[in-house]
Amino acid sequence: MRYIPRTVPLNRCVRFRSTLCLPVFSCFRPCTLSNRSVPSASYSLRLQSTMADLIELAKQAAGKAAVENHYPKNAQFVGIGSGSTIVYVVDAIVKSGIDTSATKFVPTGYQSKQLITNAKLTAVDLDALPEGTVLDVAFDGADEVDDELNLIKGGGACLFQEKIVALQAKEFICVADSRKLQNRLLSGWKYIPIEVAPIAAARVLTALRQLGSIQPAIRLQAAQKEGPLRTDQGFFIIDAPFKTLLNKKDVAAGQDGTGKDGIWEVEALSVAIKQIPGVLDVGIFSGLTGPQAQAAGGIGGQKPIAAYFGSADGTVTVRKAAL
Repeated sequence: MRYIPRTVPLNRCVRFRSTLCLPVFSCFRPCTLSNRSVPSASYSLRLQSTMADLIELAKQAAGKAAVENHYPKNAQFVGIGSGSTIVYVVDAIVKSGIDTSATKFVPTGYQSKQLITNAKLTAVDLDALPEGTVLDVAFDGADEVDDELNLIKGGGACLFQEKIVALQAKEFICVADSRKLQNRLLSGWKYIPIEVAPIAAARVLTALRQLGSIQPAIRLQAAQKEGPLRTDQGFFIIDAPFKTLLNKKDVAAGQDGTGKDGIWEVEALSVAIKQIPGVLDVGIFSGLTGPQAQAAGGIGGQKPIAAYFGSADGTVTVRKAAL
């Protein structure tokens, strides 16, 4: 195996370089099938494994850059989200050399609590903190991010707690790999996760169809015979596909995002879904950033102030929210 460094041009971003490289295999052995040369099965497996490794390295680069730029050295309370990318955020915190002995780490669910404790950091549930406690920063991932830093979250089924933690932090930082960045939400990711009370699931499904959702469905457990998946709150998750969402720039340019023909602007759809009786919360993170919320007299916001996207070549793209 030999390694060839690559650089991918990035626009409208700050770039960080790591030592990651792309592997090139010299063991391609074609076989003949219907007079065509195709990769051998062993090559395909190695290629898949290599791509998976590169994605993990991309996440690692993003996590390291996010911590270097946003982790307060004297942090008292830090929110830790869920998902595969956040593993590398915690790893970067541990390896940073910063004294974390007095820091309380607030998880967004069972998975992130285990991650914190396994790293020998101190985990404290949000509802165990004194009233009025504000987190210095919160790190979390996303299923998809658009140009305006609106997010879709909830693929891991803990969107409500993720939103509550983000809203309690001065700054919310999103960390992901570059596949998650799209011009508009629902471009690559296909549905919006919605947390609902089980007793209201049927009527929520009906209401979602009326809003233009295309075949919304209750998410089942991996073993479908075990029935619907339940969140940490004991609620169901409904996955609701919609047409690609518009952002504020689209609306400012004259497009209608009020739901006509099933076409919605991000914030408008989030509000419409949240108003359905039985909905606990919706996996759209939009609206204000933390600093914007504080300027308005609040604490934190759903929208991150910055999003870090790791690429397979080791670069990290940083997108910052508009002021």
